[in-house]
Amino acid sequence: MRWLTLYARSRQVPASLAALVIGAVTVWAVAPSSAVGGGDPRLAVLGMGVGVVAVSVGFGGQDLALDRTAAVRWVPRRAAHVLLAGVVVAAVSWGLWAPGPELGGAEVLVRGSAGLTGLAALGAALSGGQYAWTLPFGWLSFSFFAPPATSTATRVAGWMLLPPGTPAGTWTALVLLVAGTSAYALAGPRR
Repeated sequence: MRWLTLYARSRQVPASLAALVIGAVTVWAVAPSSAVGGGDPRLAVLGMGVGVVAVSVGFGGQDLALDRTAAVRWVPRRAAHVLLAGVVVAAVSWGLWAPGPELGGAEVLVRGSAGLTGLAALGAALSGGQYAWTLPFGWLSFSFFAPPATSTATRVAGWMLLPPGTPAGTWTALVLLVAGTSAYALAGPRR
């Protein structure tokens, strides 16, 4: 077997991909028809959140001791795993929500999947692979019930639901992606 096949199997990539597609399609299917093409990004962001929770399961390996002692360079592999997971979540979301100008275009999907994936990677580095989903789930839940974005702090807290072109939303997602990917790539999942 090749290392990529072994890596994908050890990170439960096939099961995560199936859960990603099933979860995103379920959110899309239960969404009212007005929300699919409407200007409210909450359901699209919820679909991305479900997808990131599904792929975050793969951020922890089957045997952490083996990962730490193996004679392979893990940093580029882990970074590529996080970035590829974000791309897959964005692609599935793009296929289901087809973001037109009324939803905010591609920026909302790219920004959301990048930031949420970075949060999941940060969660894996801080809490381990089995709890990597907690940070994106918690932040997503908070942003749905947060007060309206009037100050910088509330814009950062609700970055997922901000309109496209908002610097606070874009920079928050970028910082989360870079911080999460760096922490996970360098430290790996916590034991």
